[in-house]
Amino acid sequence: MPGPLEYEDGFRSPLHPLRLTPHALRLLLLTLLLAGCALPQVPARVVYEDPINFVRLESDPTVLPEWPPSAHNHPLAISPEEVAGILKGFLVREHRTGVQVMIAGEAPWEPAFSQDEIALLAPRLSDALAQAKPDERVAYYLSRPQTSIKREITSGGLYIQEHYLHFILGNRRIIYGIPAYGMVYDRRYPMMPTAAKGFDLLFGPAEAVVERESGILDHMLGRAKDETVIDLRKLHPASPVTQTIPEVSPS
Repeated sequence: MPGPLEYEDGFRSPLHPLRLTPHALRLLLLTLLLAGCALPQVPARVVYEDPINFVRLESDPTVLPEWPPSAHNHPLAISPEEVAGILKGFLVREHRTGVQVMIAGEAPWEPAFSQDEIALLAPRLSDALAQAKPDERVAYYLSRPQTSIKREITSGGLYIQEHYLHFILGNRRIIYGIPAYGMVYDRRYPMMPTAAKGFDLLFGPAEAVVERESGILDHMLGRAKDETVIDLRKLHPASPVTQTIPEVSPS
């Protein structure tokens, strides 16, 4: 048996040298690698979930307790019919470069969500907004299995501040390859794109869209927000949506 370890200063350790087999060493290294790559879990409350889809409420890190104006106007009563109307207003088209446009022209616009997707999402998003706290945002995730290791995903999120709906379409019918091991990002972070976006997003009526400008510095620092902002008062002036959002007094 090996004796205790002895250091140059004369300190003797009662611990014996650790001996690992090559297999155990590989296992230890893999465990440390996966632990180092792991990202924190986003706190969430499930509103709806089935084997391939979900709608949930996530803690929004941009809402700061010490800054009340950062809080959202949740909970909010908005009917499934109103949500369905908003979802029907989003259109997408394949993004093409200038050269592609010169050769083939712009791609045609098409609905961002199918009728089946709207039927599934509208009542669940309505329910989620009615349950959401001022420091939460709604996340949605739709998927269709393609193979045992691939699925087509559409995902994003939304929240409401004052009279404005902030809507995120992070992924739209993106083919996601499920990794053999490690982090499954698409379900854990539904608002984050899993690949470069290959689509342009449009909402109608156009007058309801709030133009937002982001400078080069915002993009470099990651402060540019990937979301469409809609003024709910310009959709249907007498709708229940606008009547349930309280007026914000000027500061």
